[in-house]
Amino acid sequence: MRYRACIDVHLILRRGEEILLGQRQNTGFADGSWHLPSGHTEDGESATTALIREAGEEIGVRIDPAEIRLVHLMHHRTDSGRIALFFEVTRWEGEPDNCEPDKCARWDWFTLTDLPTDMIPYTAQALRHYAEGEVYAERGWPSPLGV
Repeated sequence: MRYRACIDVHLILRRGEEILLGQRQNTGFADGSWHLPSGHTEDGESATTALIREAGEEIGVRIDPAEIRLVHLMHHRTDSGRIALFFEVTRWEGEPDNCEPDKCARWDWFTLTDLPTDMIPYTAQALRHYAEGEVYAERGWPSPLGV
């Protein structure tokens, strides 16, 4: 049977040395934890189109596709499997706002060297890789070397 994975898009909205994180609430997954603006691609939707849509829905900013840069890809093993794409954007239109207060308690800016301790683990791992300039990681899979 052919493997299928969900494709997640994650926005690293960068303001100088800071990135924007939101504190999840009422979602049923990792409520109270900090996470990037993110979402899943919809049927027939490209990853960059999904990123632009999610940025508008979650934080009310507009992103020019030319400003999007893929900075990390994580093949994340879950019950269904995920391909998590992390995109950096340093220029956008609008001021980030909490457009989904039913799902997000608040948004705040953090430096990569002083992230909150209560983060979704795969997001924290991906941000560590991003800070080191590593463009690919796997999470939750057995090591190919058996270690």
